[in-house]
Amino acid sequence: MSLIQVKNLTFAYDGSYDLIFNDVSFQIDTNWKIGCIGRNGQGKTTFLRLLMGDYSYKGSISKSVSFNYFPYLVQDMAMDTLSVIEEITDAPLWKIRREISYLDVPEEVLYQPFETLSGGEQTKVLLAALFLHEDRFLLIDEPTNHLDLEGRKTVAQYLQRKKGFILVSHDRCLLDGCVDHILSMGKTSIEIQKGNFSSWQENKERRDQYEIAENEKLKREIRDLTEAARRTAAWSDKVEKSKYQSLDCGLRPDRGYIGHKSAKMMQRSKAVERRIERAAEEKVALLKDIETTDDLKLTTLCYHKDLLGRVQELSITYGERRICDDVTFEIRQGERIALQGQNGSGKSSIIKLFLGMDVPFSGNVHMESGLRISYVSQDAGFLRGDMKSFATEHNLNEALFKAILRKLGLKRQHFEKDLQMLSAGQKKKVLLAKSLCEKAHLYIWDEPLNYIDVLSRIQIENLLLEYAPTLLFVEHDRTFTDKIATKIVHL
Repeated sequence: MSLIQVKNLTFAYDGSYDLIFNDVSFQIDTNWKIGCIGRNGQGKTTFLRLLMGDYSYKGSISKSVSFNYFPYLVQDMAMDTLSVIEEITDAPLWKIRREISYLDVPEEVLYQPFETLSGGEQTKVLLAALFLHEDRFLLIDEPTNHLDLEGRKTVAQYLQRKKGFILVSHDRCLLDGCVDHILSMGKTSIEIQKGNFSSWQENKERRDQYEIAENEKLKREIRDLTEAARRTAAWSDKVEKSKYQSLDCGLRPDRGYIGHKSAKMMQRSKAVERRIERAAEEKVALLKDIETTDDLKLTTLCYHKDLLGRVQELSITYGERRICDDVTFEIRQGERIALQGQNGSGKSSIIKLFLGMDVPFSGNVHMESGLRISYVSQDAGFLRGDMKSFATEHNLNEALFKAILRKLGLKRQHFEKDLQMLSAGQKKKVLLAKSLCEKAHLYIWDEPLNYIDVLSRIQIENLLLEYAPTLLFVEHDRTFTDKIATKIVHL
């Protein structure tokens, strides 16, 4: 066992006044299996890069281990897979074969060009190779983006066997299946807690409720103290003025006594003011790092028919390869339909057919006329320009669009950036915010949660459960699908 010790870590990117981390300290046991969570843009990848020594920072990070980082950058994608693995580790062939078998990767892929492997196979091969590089602490940054449901389950089981890693992931099911500690990124802080995601969330909700209740109590105390200070100051002024009043029954007022009484009342007033200041400071400190989320809203349209669309005996073929066969299902108002299947089973192709795109198929695809559809694409890399231009281009209410993005955790300064400069998760939020601005009969979302942080996923779940739109979606987050889907179509 060894420790990674972080002391007084402070970091901001060059040219930015916003601190990513502010004077944070904690320590990590290198035997721990750590899940790293936090809002998009709160420093998860940045922290891994700091451990790797990629950035300068204030404070200290002391460690007695070396790090490996996933995703590993393969220099020559045309190399055969075994050569790629041998670049990373000098493990013997029998160990390589055993390791990839744990991830359900067939041995023959070792002799295929790495570029011909699917995204999921590439992810599994690189994870196996990096874990074979002994005496390294592995930093795993979002490995699930190319993995289907079955692939995520396999990776969770594989990681459960390992020790000594930090896993950045937004997949709650994956985190619950393989970690024993949670490293959570707050607004400027980092906290570490024993347990998996579910136990962390339960503790967080309990703590947040306590802090919010304490905050309300402090607000009431400040109101009462402010009123008391106002009354006491008024009494002090009134007493002070009485020193200079006319004779009372022929006697002059005892100005010394009145001045003393006035000073005591003013002293009481100042003491109350100091109590107000202390209570206000306590209140600010209490909520400085609490993560709250605002409720989202959605305006759906009602169609005059219950049936919105159907596919019957659908088969999709690309060249010699048939990717799905004899698919039949209907879309009715109020249904939330999950398309499920392995990567390459035709999920996105079916979505494209419903959107009227050119896909080679046989069978019958029918959509009712006049349907208004709101679409979130799987890829957000095409985004360019600023927020205002994007809103204008898509006929969005700019104020509503930006308000939704703020609720999803984007800061105001992001509104001035070119969209291509945003992180992958922030770009996906732009597409989701666009869809939430649109009034539609049918929402079609293709992997909407890729790169999206856990808190935003919960926000979106709550939205869909409250407003119950008609939704056709593809999503590999099992927790999300279990909560949202009213019908599952297996391909």
